This record gives sequence, structure tokens and C-alpha cells, in this order.
Amino acid sequence: MAPRLCIISAAARRLLGKPGPRAGDLAAAAAVRFYSKDSEGSWFRSLFVHKVDPRKDAHSTLLSKKETSNLYKIQFHNVKPEYLDAYNSLTEAVLPKLHLDEDYPCSLVGNWNTWYGEQDQAVHLWRFSGGYPALMDCMNKLKNNKEYLEFRKERSKMLLSRRNQLLLEFSFWNEPQPRAGPHIYELRTYKLKPGTMIEWGNNWARAIKYRQENQEAVGGFFSQIGELYVVHHLWAYKDLQSREETRNAAWRKRGWDENVYYTVPLVRHMESRIMIPLKISPLQ
Repeated sequence: MAPRLCIISAAARRLLGKPGPRAGDLAAAAAVRFYSKDSEGSWFRSLFVHKVDPRKDAHSTLLSKKETSNLYKIQFHNVKPEYLDAYNSLTEAVLPKLHLDEDYPCSLVGNWNTWYGEQDQAVHLWRFSGGYPALMDCMNKLKNNKEYLEFRKERSKMLLSRRNQLLLEFSFWNEPQPRAGPHIYELRTYKLKPGTMIEWGNNWARAIKYRQENQEAVGGFFSQIGELYVVHHLWAYKDLQSREETRNAAWRKRGWDENVYYTVPLVRHMESRIMIPLKISPLQ
């Protein structure tokens, strides 16, 4: 394979020339920072209506962790192919400084390039400790951060498109923690039928135990802002072969097949990305 062409401007070289934090600093910092009835319908039709107990709380309150107030942001950046190496270098020079700066209530959870799935794509996962107030605090501070503004301007020249979502974590999933590598990561994205998030959570709260033995479960999230009724499951594997073996082993456990049976009808679309961590990622 021919070597990738790396194109980078003078502004980017100035950013890259500034000293960045060491990988050990990133891991250390990361370690410290979920009946109604039809009033007009006939009794006969009501026999075929799925009845749900009345709820006074949103599904975000019912399904998310109560002991934390973390908010997550996931970013998908589609990079011009000839700029991917330059994009990675620029990202690795700037983002860790926000991660390590205690004045910003945000931290990097993971940073990847997509290996299988949409090509020339970068995925970043951030945690905001303190929820929406922390998010707004960071946004306001970044408006006055000259280095970050220069970084965004330079980065924009390298992108084809970008999108993001704000997420909450499911109460029954692991809290994403830094881990030593090497690993590959799989991001499985499910777009659910509206109104099915509670049912999805109820099934996975029972099923997650079948996927814990090899410590492959990294984190589970559902969208709050951006595209709605979207679920992201993040898994870690040693390699593609261990992924295959781990997934096959789940089918040999009594109960896993029931989870698949009950949750597949809830899904409108699903996608799998296999991702490789960047050097700055706390998840290696």
C-alpha cells in the first residue's frame, strides 16, 4: 500500500510544535475525573394494545445512572482522505491539553479512527462531569481559548462533514474507564423505534451479565440531543478473532437468545464500526 500523503499547513505546524502531555499523564488524569387505555377505543381493540404502567418520569431519568451526573458527547468527523494523518497529528497535539486542564470540567474517554465501517473517520467520546452546566461552562471558556479557536479553524480545512450527539449512560452498564492496550473497539449503534427505549433498557439490564466475563463491555449510552432514540454500545476486544469467539460464546449461555429475540423487533437500523484508538486515547 502506498504511504498516505500527509498535508499540513503552517498554522497546524505551529500548533503541533507546542509541547503536549505524555500518554501517562492522560491515563492518570482520566483515572481521577436510565396503562394507558384508549379512551375512545372499543374493549375489543384494547385486547390487542400493549399496556404500559403510567410514567411521570422521562426515560432519561428512569434509565440513566443516579449516582453520577455525567453527560457524554460523541463526535463523528469525516476527514478528507489525504488529510487523515495531519488531522490525527493536530488532534493529538491539542485535545489532551483540554483533558488535563482542571479548569475545564471535561475529559477524554476515547479517540479512534474507524478501521471497518465508514472510512477516513474519527470518533471522539467526551465526558462532562456535572452534566449540562459543565458542558456550557466548557463551551463558554472555549470561545476565549485562542489556541482552540486556531485549532478549529485549521481542522475545518481537513473535514468533509461532522456531527455529534449528547448522550447519557445506561445505569446497568460499566462506567467507561481507561484501559491499557492493545485493543480494537467496536461501536455498535442501534436506531430504535420511537417509544421503545424503556423496553430496550429493561431487556439489556438483564442481558448485560452475559457479556461481562471477558471484560469486553466498555460503555452503553443513549442519545439526548441530536438524532434521538439512538443507542451506542462500546466493546473492547484483543483482536477480530477474540471478538468472534466472545460473541459466539454468548450464544451458548441460556438467556442470551431471549434478549436478541425481544430486542431485534425494536431496531429500525443498526451499524457496527471497528475502531483503532489514537495515541491520546485513554482507552487503548
